[in-house]
Amino acid sequence: MFFQIALNLMTFQILMKALSYQIAQTIEDFQGILNLQRENHLSSLDSLEHGFVTVLHKIEDIQKMNGFAPHIIAKDGQKVAAYVLAMTVDSKDDVPVLIPMFEQFDQLDFKGKKVSEYKYLVVGQVCVGKDYRGLGVFDQLYQKYKEVHSKDFVFVITEIATNNVRSLKAHQRVGFQEIQRFTDPIPMEWSIVIWDWKS
Repeated sequence: MFFQIALNLMTFQILMKALSYQIAQTIEDFQGILNLQRENHLSSLDSLEHGFVTVLHKIEDIQKMNGFAPHIIAKDGQKVAAYVLAMTVDSKDDVPVLIPMFEQFDQLDFKGKKVSEYKYLVVGQVCVGKDYRGLGVFDQLYQKYKEVHSKDFVFVITEIATNNVRSLKAHQRVGFQEIQRFTDPIPMEWSIVIWDWKS
């Protein structure tokens, strides 16, 4: 038992040292994001227990979004192990399925002002590969995200399907707080969460 725990700890430490957290820059980085996205899309999974993503992007959209605010990735050698996408209002029309999300955000109040009155960033999506879960990668990824973007944006906002329990809990752990819930026409219930970087 002790030997197994020590072996697991050693494996964890080796893996954590091997991962690098960085800005997505190359075509290989963008392709790695899309590969991970497909593997973890709602339509590709037998079980939703470990979380899922709901939108599939085109590589052109990923690249364009990255030009406004860079995506953050965790890499294991050349492999993209995890990512968190960055979206600004400049790219809201590029992914039509996400336009209603921006419209919803702009109607909300935060600290006495409309969200649209702030310079804010949107988490377009976050995903950790199945071999890297439970190792603190999610938290490290978001710390890098904050380090890169908090100087330019007041807060980051996103919406999470409430049946994506793993994602909801992980976002709360990092520092996101729910400001509203709503149900879309599907119907699917969503939680809108904000991580305030200036509080």
